[in-house]
This record gives sequence, C-alpha cells and structure tokens, in this order.
Amino acid sequence: MTDQDSPTTPAPPSKRNAILLRIAALALVILLVVFAWWFFSWRWHSSTDDAYVGGNVVAVTPLTSGTVVSIYGDTTQAVSEGQLLVQLDDSDARLQLDGAEAALAAAVREVRGLYAISRGNLPLIAQRRADLARAQAQLASSDAALAQAEAEFKRREMLVKQNFISAENLQIAQTSRDAARAQHDAALSAVQASSAAIAQSLDQASVSSALVDNTSLENHPNVRTAAVKVREAALALARTRVLAPISGQVAKRSVQIGERVKPGDALMALVPLDKVWLDANFKETELRDVRIGQQVTITSDFYGDSVVFHGQVVGMAPGTGSAFALLPAQNATGNWVKIVQRLPARIALDSKELQEHPLRIGLSMNATIDTHDRSGAALTVLPNTTAIAATSVYALDIKAADALVAQIIANNLERK
Repeated sequence: MTDQDSPTTPAPPSKRNAILLRIAALALVILLVVFAWWFFSWRWHSSTDDAYVGGNVVAVTPLTSGTVVSIYGDTTQAVSEGQLLVQLDDSDARLQLDGAEAALAAAVREVRGLYAISRGNLPLIAQRRADLARAQAQLASSDAALAQAEAEFKRREMLVKQNFISAENLQIAQTSRDAARAQHDAALSAVQASSAAIAQSLDQASVSSALVDNTSLENHPNVRTAAVKVREAALALARTRVLAPISGQVAKRSVQIGERVKPGDALMALVPLDKVWLDANFKETELRDVRIGQQVTITSDFYGDSVVFHGQVVGMAPGTGSAFALLPAQNATGNWVKIVQRLPARIALDSKELQEHPLRIGLSMNATIDTHDRSGAALTVLPNTTAIAATSVYALDIKAADALVAQIIANNLERK
C-alpha cells in the first residue's frame, strides 16, 4: 500500500473542540450584541416605510361668472397670496357699478332734501304761531271796538227816542257798529285760518320728521339700500379678478382663454409646500407606545439617507385606513383571514428643513418614532380654537367697497 492510499488522519479532539467553542462564543457575542441593540435602542423605536408626504391642495375657483380673458399662473409656477391668477371680462360689472354709484348719489341728495324739509318746518311753524298771535291780538282789538260801537249805537238809539239827537246821528253810529262787527268777523276768520295753518304745518312736520328722525344721513334706509347695491356691484367687479388665496405652487391648471366659467369651477390648484406634513401608516402592533409629542427621524426616497428630516407626532387618526375606505371590508364571512391593520399617524415637519430640502405631496418617506418619552397623550383631547388656515384676500374686496361708498356719500354732501 502506498502513502496516497493511506486514510486521512483525523484532527485531534482537542483542536475540534476549540473550533466549536470559538464558533459558539462568536454566536453568543452576536446574540448579546443583537439583544443589547434591541434592549437599549430598537425596542424604543417604531418604524415604517409606509409613509407619504401630505399637504393642502387649495382649489382656485371664481366667485362670479364670466369669460376668461387672461391667465397669469401656470403649473409649476410659484405665486404669492393675493396675486392675480385669472382675469375675467369685467365690462358688465363696470356698467352695473356705474349705475349703482349714480343711484347712491341720487339717494344721498334725496335724503338731504328730506332733512332740509324737516329742518325748514320748525321756522315755518314758528311763523304760523306768530301769525296766530297777531290774529288773536287783532281779534281782541276788534272785540273791544265792536263792544264800544254797540254801546254807542244803543246810547244814540235811546237819545233818538227822546228826540235829543237826529236820526242821522243814529245812522252814523249804526254804520260804525257794522264796520266794527265786520272787522271782528275778519279777525275771527284770521284766527281760525292761522290755527288751521299751524295744524297743517304740524302734520307736515310730523310726516317729514318720520322720514328722517332717529337716523343720520349715512344710516338712512334709502342711502343704506343704495349703498348695498354699490357694494354688490363693487364686489362683482372685484371678483372678476381671481386672486391666489394663499402662497404656493400652481398645480393642475385646467382653465383656458375664452372659457366661460361660473362660481365653483376649479381653474387650478395651489399647494403650499412650506406647510406639508407626513402621514405615516404604522401597524397596529407598533403603536402601543406611540404618544403625541414624540420625536421622529425621517428619510426620503427622493433625497436618500444623506438628508434626515426631523418631525414630531401631532396626532393619530381615529380609525384605520380600511375603516374609511369607500368599500369597507366585510369580515363576517366563512373564509376570514386576519390582516394586521395600519393606523395613520400625523407627523409635523420642521419648516427650516423643508426650506432647505423641499418635499412634494405624495413622496415616499421612512419614519422612525423615538418612544422613550411616553408621557404624552395617546389622543388629542383639547379642541383647537384657532384657524388652521386663513386668508385675508377676500376681506380686501369688501373694505374697498366700503371705502367707495364712503367716498360717494362724501362727494354728495352739502358743501359748507
């Protein structure tokens, strides 16, 4: 037998045991490292790659009907709040505003006349009362003259009977008495006419006062009615300019030149990319220790692992995604299979980091929540009393309309 045909000499048992011991030690070290990593780090974190960027998609819609004559915003462009996006034809609106302005000016002048009539009734009544006083004085004087003439006539009548005077003297006394009686009747008629004139003036004053009392020219019903028409026409004209309600990026522009639009039509959409958030869908088995206020580290497929975003848990949805689906799953069937559900968690992102690395709605993200601090609430319990979003663009239109009304009223007031 040659040396090549001889069997291989097995390794000594001591050397084989040493190799196995080293392998077991290495496995134990790996297990200890994995256990330490889980105990000190991983068990305090919840992660998911089922997370997507969310944001507000604000529809730009007209508030009045009209034909589009110009467009100032297109998809991917940045716009600022209050910027003109679409101009509608404003010819009809301008004509309506001109008519409303003229009607308001006429109403102001008409009400001015009512106030003038109401003020003019006071001196007229005073004059009527003075006329009545003069008529009453004349009546008293005529009463005295008539009484004297009656007495003189009776005295002469007795003298004529006694033949002390002639009949001619009696005739003179009778004529004087008749004249005094006529003057008395005229004075009495004058008093009655003055009284009637005063009553008529008081009635006219009452009617005039009822049209203007307890109000000012600006608050008179006729002026306010005309002012409402001016405001409506001014708003209709202002709304032919479709403005951006917020600052953001233009998306989904669908409006075209010459198109006839009506209130509520979606012309385009605006997305404020500085106010996006993250909707992270965690498995229900991973949310036991998640609380509001916990810190979150986030990476995106868009930028890769080199860019890390930081956020904060602000709340969790009141139901799973399947609960709000258009066709919710019906589990009361014989072939039911349990599926782990996912619950969306809303995560706020750091605004400074968003400025440095902008995100777009719908991008995929990887989120890891640090659950060390578990003192926060699991659900939001206090209601939010402040507006989550607001715009002052439309308030400017009514302020401009109010200024126009005030200017028209001022231009038609009495010049002093």
